[in-house]
Amino acid sequence: MEQQWARGEHTLPRLSAPAADAVVNHMDEFALLLGDAADHVVLKSRPDDDHLAFLAELGVRLPHLHVATAQDPARTVTEDALADPALLADLSGLAAQGCRIAAHGVSAQEEVLAAATGLGVAAPSAVTCKAVNSKVYSRRVADELGLRQPRGWACATLAELGAAFAAAAGDEGRRYVVKEAFGVSGKGIAVLESRRRGERILAMVTRQAERTGHDAVSFVVEEWVAKQGDLNYQFTVARDGTTHFDFVKEQLTEGGVHKGHRMPARLTAAQLDEVRGTAERLGKRLAADGYFGVVGVDAMVDPDGELYPVVEINARNNMSTYQVRLQEQFVADRQIAVARHYPLRLAAPLPFAAAHRLLDGLLFDRARGTGLLVNNYATVNAGFPTGGRAPEGPVAGRLYGVLVADSDDAVEALDTRIAARLAAGRDTVA
Repeated sequence: MEQQWARGEHTLPRLSAPAADAVVNHMDEFALLLGDAADHVVLKSRPDDDHLAFLAELGVRLPHLHVATAQDPARTVTEDALADPALLADLSGLAAQGCRIAAHGVSAQEEVLAAATGLGVAAPSAVTCKAVNSKVYSRRVADELGLRQPRGWACATLAELGAAFAAAAGDEGRRYVVKEAFGVSGKGIAVLESRRRGERILAMVTRQAERTGHDAVSFVVEEWVAKQGDLNYQFTVARDGTTHFDFVKEQLTEGGVHKGHRMPARLTAAQLDEVRGTAERLGKRLAADGYFGVVGVDAMVDPDGELYPVVEINARNNMSTYQVRLQEQFVADRQIAVARHYPLRLAAPLPFAAAHRLLDGLLFDRARGTGLLVNNYATVNAGFPTGGRAPEGPVAGRLYGVLVADSDDAVEALDTRIAARLAAGRDTVA
């Protein structure tokens, strides 16, 4: 989604592996756990039947599935749907039933899909969604509301970016970073370790501007501050502007890259009150700018336990959004749940049945009330080439799930056992 919003924007240098893009695009399967039996979900490829059976046996009410005839790993699910006349016709029939598109986030592509099928979009316009998802917007709204932030600057022109780099370089003893407005998961961010580094980035962005003929940019430059931990909280803005606080979770990161969530978050009453109060204020501000729908906010806890309540606003579904249904249905009071993923290196596709055998006794069992709830299996095999071509070396994949246990120690032990089992089975499955 962020890639769609970032089109036409000036960017920082980055590398993006096609296999990694394929895994990200197959995260569409998380939508299985948003829909109920009366809903319809569009996917790039049909889920593994044994994974569907695993979910159904647990009592998950699965939605109706609509699958693209021929998916391209480099395309999003929306782009696959737009390239499939039969699927478009199928979706057009749902419009007469009053169905609407509830996307992960809304870009111009989702609006094209709506026009092609007659389906309405259950969200504001793509223009509004892009605007409120910019890190520049997050920074300016937090400034306007007087919310605590690291020292920094929101930059909309080359002149502002140059001035921010100069100010950061002159602030000795502090470390600064520059972030793209629509960067995600550690992409689109660079450390300004020296004045020369800033000058090189500015020169590169200036050359981009010269090629495009405009000097409008969207970057945030801010201090890299010490922290004790990360939070993610969600609220929903109704069409009438009212705000409902949904949840707050501890966000697990590694090297700035999202790794998962711990539920519930270990917050004091004062910290929770501040999060709730910030959500209410942000909800009113977003509603004033025409936004309604799900909003996820990243926040930080500093080493003294004080909050930076807004690191960035993500006015769309978030990874934590897709965990709610499992949490409500399977995580009992006083239990601990941790959502995470396990990186895999595979020489051949791994069917869910084989993974089930490999993780026998560790997957979630209703009678036991603990184990790993696999909430996306498409990402395991997403990196394998289509068309029958053999992969050139091991293929990267990810196994996503939610660990459920009765204590933090038990979650850690379960996590360790799963990682060890996957590693020990590497010769079998890779």
